[in-house]
Parts: sequence; structure tokens; C-alpha cells
Amino acid sequence: MQIEINKLKINYIEKGPDSKTCVVLLHGWGVNIASFNPIINELSNKLKVYAIDFPGFGLSQKPDESYHVEDYSKIVLEFINKKELKNVILIGHSFGGRVIIKLVGKLGFVPKKIILVDSAGIKPKKTFKRKIKERIYKVIKRAANLILGKEKAKKVIDKYKNKLGSEDYKNADDTMKEVFKNVVNEDLRGYLPNIKVPTLLIWGDRDTETPIKDAKLMEELIPDAGLVTIQGAGHFSYLENTRFFMTVVNKFLEGCE
Repeated sequence: MQIEINKLKINYIEKGPDSKTCVVLLHGWGVNIASFNPIINELSNKLKVYAIDFPGFGLSQKPDESYHVEDYSKIVLEFINKKELKNVILIGHSFGGRVIIKLVGKLGFVPKKIILVDSAGIKPKKTFKRKIKERIYKVIKRAANLILGKEKAKKVIDKYKNKLGSEDYKNADDTMKEVFKNVVNEDLRGYLPNIKVPTLLIWGDRDTETPIKDAKLMEELIPDAGLVTIQGAGHFSYLENTRFFMTVVNKFLEGCE
């Protein structure tokens, strides 16, 4: 299905029976709603489930400008309003968690409950190695512009920038590279105390993308939050142990049908 929001065609899935509560699933960076298929299939047995492809991912249209986290949050808010959804449960993985934090903590949307899965949003401190790489990049950028001129320098600079960046950054096109930089450079911890609804944090204890210390900080800063870890799981904990994940989720959602 498609819906137009902010002049963009947004792809989404709607599945399950009508229920007093509905679930909105928000995927992580570099994937799409298909990554939630096992969860959609489970939840839609009792609840109405919606999953959105963010702009620039899956079958949704790519934005023409460099989006920030708040732009994505506004897309979700507009989707909820257009579909006239009530008693919304938000579930977000990684980047989807960022969007939820901004949607609730900054834009003031009040869902029924929230589930953050290996959520991003805490900006890590730069390591010494990272600081050195960034200094080298700045030196290369200045030297290349002076010696090669702007056009030739861009190729050299882009090549080094790709080496410096993560896999997500390398795999993005120019527009989404800018979006990625906007996203990862924003620390959302200041919005966490504004989240006043029951919040479940589910984390893989071996997650290296968004480490368990981020989960513990979120649990501390969100007033009504509880943390469940999935032993032996990494960043995609909900796919690595779907059975345990769904057991925890179903317990948290008891009475929401």
C-alpha cells in the first residue's frame, strides 16, 4: 500500500484484525519493513499492525533534501494522523527507535506503550582512533583542495570519507549519506525523560552497534522503563531469537487486544 506524506509516496503494510489497540513498527537503518515480517505475522494474529518504509528505504520515495531525525518523526506522526490511529503502540528497532524518541520526547505524541529494540539515540564518545582519523581527513581535505582544485579534490576526499565511514554510510547514495550524518550526529538522551508512557527495552547482550550500556542509560532516563536482554544476540536481537522476543512482547502487551 502507499500513502502520500510531505509530497512523498510512503510504502506501508497493514495487516491483522480490527482491534482497540494498533501497533506501528519502525525499522532500522539500511533495511525495510520486510525485516519485520516474522514480528508482523505474530502480532497480526490479534492486533492491527502497520509497518512503514521510511523515506529512502524499501519502496518509499527518497527525500529530495537532507532529512534529520525529526523529519522522519513528523512523517510517522502524519501517517498516524492520516490513518486516524488510536491507542498506538510504537515498536522501533535501531534507527526506528531514534524516530520514536524524537516523536514522543520532542514532538509530544503520546502512544499507549513503547518498545525500543536495540535502539539508537545515544551518541557515543569519540575514541582516540576516531579522532586521529578525523584529523587526517581534515588535513587531506585542505591539501587536496589547494593542490588539485575543487573538482579533482572531491574524488580524493570522497574516497577517504568512504574509508572513514561505516558500512551504512558507504552503502548510501549522496543524499542518504547526508541524512546518515545528520542522524548519527544527534544525541537524543535529553528527550528520554520526556517519555512518560510504559516503555520496554529489548536488547541483545552482544550488540556492538548500540551497546548494552546505551540500554541501561535509557532505562535510567525514561521514567517508566524496563530492560530485557536477549542472551547471545546482537543488534538484530528480534530476529536472532524471535520466540523469546515475542514471549516478552506478548507479556508486555497483555490486555491490549
